[in-house]
Amino acid sequence: MKIETQRFIDRYVGTLICRLFSMYYRLFKKDSDTVEPQKILIILLSEMGALVLAHPMFQRLKEKYPRSDLYVMLFEKNREVVELLGIVPAKNIITIKDSSMLTFIRDTQNGLSRMRKLKFDTVIDCELFSRISSILAFLSGAAVRVGFHPHTQEGLYRGNFMNRPVPYNPYHHISRQFLTLVEAIDSETHPRAKHEVVDQIFEIPAIRIEAQEIENERKNLFAEAPELEDKKIVLIYPGGGLLPIRAWPLENYCTLTEELLNRGYAVCIIGLNQDKEIARLILSHSSSRNCVDLTGYTKTIRQLMLIFHFSSLLITNDGGPGHFAAMTPIPAIIFYGPETPALYGPLDEKALNIFLGLSCSPCVTAYNHRNSPCDGDNLCLKKINPNEVLAHALEILEG
Repeated sequence: MKIETQRFIDRYVGTLICRLFSMYYRLFKKDSDTVEPQKILIILLSEMGALVLAHPMFQRLKEKYPRSDLYVMLFEKNREVVELLGIVPAKNIITIKDSSMLTFIRDTQNGLSRMRKLKFDTVIDCELFSRISSILAFLSGAAVRVGFHPHTQEGLYRGNFMNRPVPYNPYHHISRQFLTLVEAIDSETHPRAKHEVVDQIFEIPAIRIEAQEIENERKNLFAEAPELEDKKIVLIYPGGGLLPIRAWPLENYCTLTEELLNRGYAVCIIGLNQDKEIARLILSHSSSRNCVDLTGYTKTIRQLMLIFHFSSLLITNDGGPGHFAAMTPIPAIIFYGPETPALYGPLDEKALNIFLGLSCSPCVTAYNHRNSPCDGDNLCLKKINPNEVLAHALEILEG
C-alpha cells in the first residue's frame, strides 16, 4: 500500500474514529490505577530503524517489570528486526501486513482478535506519525494506555483516550522519549513522567553470529563477484526508501563512487529490488568491474548484516541500514537533513552523522505527518559536498 494512501486514510478516516473514541471515553471513562502490569503490548508500526532505537525501552521494561510478559505489534516486513534483537519471544510478536488495503484490513482484524484474547492490562503506543496505532491501543481493551499526546501543542490529533498521556518532546532523542513512556505507566505527575533525564550512552547489543556463518557468506559473495576479493569493500545505500526526500543526490553518489574506485576500493550498492534503476545509473557512470550491484541480493536483514561484518565502511541515507550497522563492527557515514540525528541518530559511537542544520532543517516532524514542504528540493542534502564525504571516508578507511 502506497504511503500516500496510508496518509490519506489515516488523516480523514483516522481522525473521525479518534474523535468518536474520544467522545465515548469521555462519557464512559473507566480508568485504572493498575501500576504492576502483567501483560504489556508495545505497538511499533514505524520503520525498521525505530525498532532498533526502541531497544533501551524494552530493556527498561524488563528491568522495571521483570514478571511481566512483553508483546510487540508491528508490520510483518519489520518482524525480522525484532527477532534479530531478541527483545521478545517469537510467539509474542503480533504482525500486520500492509502490502494492500484488503490485506491490511484483514490482518488488523486478526491482530485485534488476538489482542483481545490475550487480555493485555497495559499497552504502550510508540507512534508519532499515525492514528491507527492509537486506535488499536484503545481497542486492545487494556486498562492502562500510554502514548504521546500534544496536550496544548498544535500537532497531529490522535484522540484523547490515552489515560497515561505523555507530552512529545522534540528536544530529546526518540530513544529517551520511549523511556519516558515506560515511566508514565506508574507515574502520578501531571503531565505524566516528570523525571530526571540521566545523561547516559545507550548501546545496541551486537548481533550473535558465528564466525563460520560470516565466512560462508563471504565465500558466497566472492563466488558471485570475485573482483571483490582482497579489496576493502565500501557499501553504499543510495535509496530513499519510504521517504525519497531523505536521499543524498544520485549524482553525488556517482561522484563519490568514482573517487573511491580510483583509489582502489571496491564499492557495492545495496538496497531492495526497486533500487535497481538507481544502481544501474551508478554502474554506468563508474564503468568499473569493482563496482558491484547488490540491490536485491540480500534476501534477509541477517544476510545484509553478515556482509556488514567483512565490509570496511557503510555510506547511507537516513534509514534502516545505518541503524542495523550499530549491531555489527562496520563504521557508517549517514546523511541527515529532512530529519535530524539529534532525534533519530543511531545508537552507535562508530557512526558519523552528517547534518548541515539549514534554517529549514529538519522539516519532517511529528507535526506534519512526515510531509516535507520542500517538494523534492532537499538543499539540506544537496549541499553536502562529495569531496567532504570522501575525506571522511578515507580517514575511516585508511585510519
